Amino acid sequence: MRAGINAITAALVVGVVIGLALTPDGRGWLAKPTLMLGGAASASASPEPAAPASLPVVAAAPVAPVLTPLAERAARGQLRIGVFGDSMADGLWTGLYRDMRGQPGVTVIKFSEVSTGLSRYDYVDIQAKTARQIAEEPVDVAVILFGTNDAQGISLDGEIHDFGTEGWKAAYAKRVDDLVTMLRGRNIAVYWVGLPAMKRASFDAKMTLINEVVSARMQALGVPYIETESITRNADGEYDAYLPETGTGRERLMRANDGIHMSMAGYLRITEPVAARLKRDAGLTGPVAEPAA
Repeated sequence: MRAGINAITAALVVGVVIGLALTPDGRGWLAKPTLMLGGAASASASPEPAAPASLPVVAAAPVAPVLTPLAERAARGQLRIGVFGDSMADGLWTGLYRDMRGQPGVTVIKFSEVSTGLSRYDYVDIQAKTARQIAEEPVDVAVILFGTNDAQGISLDGEIHDFGTEGWKAAYAKRVDDLVTMLRGRNIAVYWVGLPAMKRASFDAKMTLINEVVSARMQALGVPYIETESITRNADGEYDAYLPETGTGRERLMRANDGIHMSMAGYLRITEPVAARLKRDAGLTGPVAEPAA
C-alpha cells in the first residue's frame, strides 16, 4: 500500500517538473527554486507584511463650515446682526444698535431675553428657541453673550452635574458647541462675547470659569471670542465701578448697583471691541457713533 502511494507521489512530482521545464518561467524557477518545494526563498521576494500597529485614538479636529464672508454680505447692501443672550446681552444690543445705526444697510436685531442661559434648558431651551427665532427672522451674524444665570447645575442625559465640576464643564461645552454648530450650519457667522469682571469675588470666580470654558471652545471651533474682562477692570486689574471713558479719559460710572450689570456708559464700553471687530470683518466705514449722553 505504502509503495503504491510513494509511486503515485513520485509520478506527480515528475509531472510537475516536466511541466515547469516546458515553460520559460518554469525553467527560471527550476534554476532558483523558492519555498514552494521547501527550498530557500528568493532574495528579491517581498517580506511578509507586518501586522498593523494600533494607532492612538486622536479626537477629530472640528471642521469649520465655509461661511459667506461678512464683507461679501455687506457689499450686497444688507447685513443683519442678531444679538442673543441674557439681560447682559440686552445692554450689548443697545450699544451695538447705537454704534451701527449710521451704517447703511446694517440692522441690529434683539433676540436676547432676561433670566435665560445655557444651564437650565428645563426653563428655556435656548437651542430650540434660537432655531425658532432665526427661522422667523433670518440673520447674517449672531453676537452671543450668555453666562450671568449659568452658575448652576446642568441636567444632561438623566444626570445632574453640579456647577464647576468636570461633568458640568463638559455639559456646558456641549451646549455651547451645539448652539454654534446650529447657527453656522445656517450660514450665520458667530461672535461670542465674554463676561465682564464682577464686583463680588465669589461670583467673579464663577464667571471667570464660564469664560474659560467658552473661550476654549471658541478657539477649538474657530469662532471669534471677544473678551471684556480686561476693559472692565481698572489699571490695577481690579473691579471698579468708575473707569475712564474712551477718547476723553473722563471717569464715568460703568456699573449698576448690583455689581453685575452695566450702566449705559458701561454697555457702550463693552460694545466698542465688538463693533470694531464686526466693522473690520465686514469692511464697513461710515459715521462714528454718537457719544453717550
